[in-house]
Amino acid sequence: MSTVVAQPHFMFGLRSGVTNNVCFCDEQTVVFPSGNNCVCYNNVQKNQKFIPGSDRSRGMTALAISANRRYLAVSECGDRATITVFDLQHEQGRKRKVLTAGDVQVQEFGCMAFSPDSKYLIGQTSGPDWVLIFWLWEKHKVLAMVTTTTSNNPITQVSFNPYNNMQLCVSGSGVFKPFRYAEGTLRQSSFPKVESVNFLCHTWVTEERVIAGTDTGRLLVFESGDLRREISLSSEVMQEVTDRQLEMKKVKDPVEGDSSAPRVTAILAFSRGFMCSMGPGTVYLFEKTKEDSYRKIKDILIPAELCGNEMNPTEYQEIHSMCISPAQETLVISTDGGQMYAVSLSSVEKSKVAAEKEEQLHFEFLSQSFHSKSITGLSICIRKPLIATSSLDRSVRIWNYETKELELYKEFQEEAHSVALHPTGLFMLVGFSDKLRLMNLLIDDIRTFKEFTVRSCRECAFSHGGHMFAAVSGNVIHIYSTTSFENILNLKGHNGKVRGIEWSQDDSRLVSCGMDGAVYEWNTWTGKRESECVLNSCSYTGVAFSSDYKTIVAVGTDLTLKEIQDCQVLREVPADDVAHNAVTTSRTGRVVFTGTSSGTIRAVKYPLPMQKDWIMYQAHCAPVTKMAITFDEQFLLTVSEDGCLLMSKIVDKEGRGLKTNKQIIHTEEILVTKSDLEEKNQNMMELKMRLEELQMENEYQLRLKDITYNEKIKELSDKFSQQIKDLEAAQQALKTEMEKQEREHHDRSAQVTENHSKEVTDLETSYSQKLIVEHERFIDLQQKCQRIQENYEERLKDAAESKSRALEELTELYETKLRDKTEILAQCQEEAKQKTCEFKETIKQMEENEKRTIHDIQTKYEQKLNAEKETNLSLKGQTDIMAQKFYSLQRQIDDRGADINKLKQERQRLLGLIRSMESDIEDLKRKISGLERTNQDKDKTIASLKKKNMELEKLKFVLDFQLNELKNKIEPQQDDISEMKERIQQLEEELVNLDKSNTHLKLSVSDLKLKLRTREKEMHKEMQKMKDLETQLQRLKSDLHDCVGVIQEPKKLKECVKMIHARYVQQTDVVLKSSVEEEIQEAFCRQREHLEKTVTSLKTRLEKSAEEHEKTYVKIMKENVTLITEINELRKELRSVRSQAKEYKAQLIVSKKSRQSRPSSEEGPKKEPSHEEAT
Repeated sequence: MSTVVAQPHFMFGLRSGVTNNVCFCDEQTVVFPSGNNCVCYNNVQKNQKFIPGSDRSRGMTALAISANRRYLAVSECGDRATITVFDLQHEQGRKRKVLTAGDVQVQEFGCMAFSPDSKYLIGQTSGPDWVLIFWLWEKHKVLAMVTTTTSNNPITQVSFNPYNNMQLCVSGSGVFKPFRYAEGTLRQSSFPKVESVNFLCHTWVTEERVIAGTDTGRLLVFESGDLRREISLSSEVMQEVTDRQLEMKKVKDPVEGDSSAPRVTAILAFSRGFMCSMGPGTVYLFEKTKEDSYRKIKDILIPAELCGNEMNPTEYQEIHSMCISPAQETLVISTDGGQMYAVSLSSVEKSKVAAEKEEQLHFEFLSQSFHSKSITGLSICIRKPLIATSSLDRSVRIWNYETKELELYKEFQEEAHSVALHPTGLFMLVGFSDKLRLMNLLIDDIRTFKEFTVRSCRECAFSHGGHMFAAVSGNVIHIYSTTSFENILNLKGHNGKVRGIEWSQDDSRLVSCGMDGAVYEWNTWTGKRESECVLNSCSYTGVAFSSDYKTIVAVGTDLTLKEIQDCQVLREVPADDVAHNAVTTSRTGRVVFTGTSSGTIRAVKYPLPMQKDWIMYQAHCAPVTKMAITFDEQFLLTVSEDGCLLMSKIVDKEGRGLKTNKQIIHTEEILVTKSDLEEKNQNMMELKMRLEELQMENEYQLRLKDITYNEKIKELSDKFSQQIKDLEAAQQALKTEMEKQEREHHDRSAQVTENHSKEVTDLETSYSQKLIVEHERFIDLQQKCQRIQENYEERLKDAAESKSRALEELTELYETKLRDKTEILAQCQEEAKQKTCEFKETIKQMEENEKRTIHDIQTKYEQKLNAEKETNLSLKGQTDIMAQKFYSLQRQIDDRGADINKLKQERQRLLGLIRSMESDIEDLKRKISGLERTNQDKDKTIASLKKKNMELEKLKFVLDFQLNELKNKIEPQQDDISEMKERIQQLEEELVNLDKSNTHLKLSVSDLKLKLRTREKEMHKEMQKMKDLETQLQRLKSDLHDCVGVIQEPKKLKECVKMIHARYVQQTDVVLKSSVEEEIQEAFCRQREHLEKTVTSLKTRLEKSAEEHEKTYVKIMKENVTLITEINELRKELRSVRSQAKEYKAQLIVSKKSRQSRPSSEEGPKKEPSHEEAT
């Protein structure tokens, strides 16, 4: 196992296909899916934490965050879909629970939601079942399940009522269903008729009110589950939305574009109302009014980008999800273009005032803009900490891996297939479908300054010295000089497309790999091959030099990692189920990193092991396209088809970074064009002039203000001095009053102290007398208490003697009563036996009578039924005859129909009678059962009498127990012991039976597990066979595509066909072909002759077309010469015009200065120069 690993450090990208893909974890942290991770991004500290997805998942489908912002639920699709709940308060996002749908087979959860108290979770599965599952997630318990819709009406959103845990809402295409959880089931609480409305989103505004948005731009208000009204937008707003929608349609699809209805794709409630996305790139804020309605207060737009493309305007992106921070300070949105924007809601209040000045509020990027489609190219340079990426979204972006920011980006008219940075970081190669362009990286732009005719360049790379670069076109590698732009060499040898190239350290060698299964090492001075290694069974996808540049590491479709040296495979890491797509090696020679088709990154120690030994991390959710290691060995960079760029920190097992001998110094110089510099200098001069003018004006204004303020200060000082004098006089008067009040207070306090001392002495004398009286009363009460105690003791003795006498008398009485009652019991038992015999005889007689009556009734009704059946048959025959004579005797049929209806009514009446009789029979049966119950009750009374008898016997035993205590104690204890022994024996027998059943069940479970394992192994084998067949098919298709490219050259075509035949037709096929009949061979010969004839005719056509092409080429060259001369003349004229314009500008500035310096008596110092004059 490798001792060096790559830990995720920072990720650029957003997965746009995930439902609710932006959530606030706290006021500064946003959670979003990127690759196969959930990223917690702190917007203030600019750092990220990663919550990894499961290894076997096919990607995330939805996110949900709890109301207390502690738990994050992530749903992942696969053979069995799961929902994982993470604890965000834990440093590493600890996994709390993994929820499944139980016995229901679910492949994907489309949307989820937490309850307001974060105890419950709901998940909506996708088609074809569309089941809503209600969990008590902390106990992993499914509380309820309900089917919400059919396959024709998909669900788009589910949510809990934020004021009620048991109430939730489901919306979708033609679906709006409020549910309530009660008694273990989810029941629909109302049934609004909305079959024709396609709901895209909804939000709870109050406890009973829900606002839902549709695909036609309607905002519908539901209260208690019923549709109440629609929020009407002003005609101006609707016009703006439809205009933006039409512009977006024209850009995206200029042919179509009649359906211009805006879509409400996201809606969110907040404290003052709600906000919704209405149309492309627009969010409208609605505020609640006093009349319980809503009015639009502001619209926020996604701004147009300066470096944007007309084909993909950013302002026309569709908003997919919105979230608001816990303090409702910031709003974050995500779009279908994979971008995240934010806006401060506190600025909305400020913008209300600014709205009067017609200032528009715009979103800003949360961090920076990302790629929205598959990333096709990746490159780094040595002199700057820059990363260049190209993508199918028609953009090229330059990232800084030290500051973790986007430095530059530019969008083009066509897709960029490859990218390469010059070692200095000042130039860049970008491969397009028609040309290869060399570009300058300026301070704020990327500009093309040279184009090369290299079509569909999928791979390009600068040499380490930067003086050469290699570009791939199909199966040819072109080497150009960076200084002279000449084509130095064309390396031809690959039969298939070249998929990877890399330069050696001294730029004397170049290694390449291709789809034809060849790895070639070229000499870049002579253009000859130095070594080659060809495996027809493998199509190589990535190649790299080892750290010492002596061996080559390559990966391909045969799922293995190979080390090649001197035309031979030295080592080979065995394959597993996943193919390697890209490879890179560290310059320290300790580790090799590979990227797979499933999005995983593998770290394999170097030298390569002979067995499967690597550390794996699921980084992306799509195949890794390119990967590279920075020159300082700090970061591993990987890009994928999911549009994400991942920076992983390379560390050893102790968490330390790799040490390198090379010291890399990053430079800070940048390129600026002369015209830009001149413009900036001109602007600076103008701004300096403007500054000087403003300083003069400010100084003059300050002098005027000083004069006015000095006058005001004098006035105020006079006022305040007068007030001070008045206050001093008032203070003198208050002092005299205070002295008078102090004297009066002193006199009063002296009188009060004298009065208080007198009262205290009086109270002391009175209370001392009362204490003496109370003490005497206490002594008298003590004496009375002693007398009462003596009396009570004498009474207690008398009571004890009387009780003992009464007990003796009672025992004698109860003994006599017991004897009498035993005699009465014997008589009662004899009477009960006689009554039971009599009751049994009466029951028998009643049963016989009832059976006879039931039999008579059955016979009667059977006769009636038979008669009715016969009448029904006759009526059916008559109806058949009447049906035949329908056209002739329609009136008679109507009459007979009336008769038939009457007969049917009679039949129904008779059937009713039968049913009533049957009910009578059931009543009789009930009576019989009632009689049986009465018998049972009597039996119970007999049993109760027996119990009473037993109780009386027990009383007798109790009385005997008083005479001889020891005998009666032993007997009931022995009875209890015997009963307990019997119970224990019964329980032991039950235990034995349970053990037997458990062993049987365990055996059956083990058998089933073995069957399952064998089935899974068979499935894996079949899947492997399918993958092998698919790879062979893809190779055959690529080879056939190459053959089609050589169809005009018969010899090469013949060689290609032979090569395909030799590669894909096995020896068994040759043996079978030898036994083919002669007729098939003759048909083959005919087809061959026909093809040869067509080839000769095509040759003649080709010669003719070549002659015509030469003629047209000469004409075009002549026209080009004339055009070039005209262009040169125009350039000269342009230069002269620009020089004249500069002279005129200088004259204008001089004239303006002279005008301003002239002293004008009419215009005083109060007049300020306008903004237009200054500029």
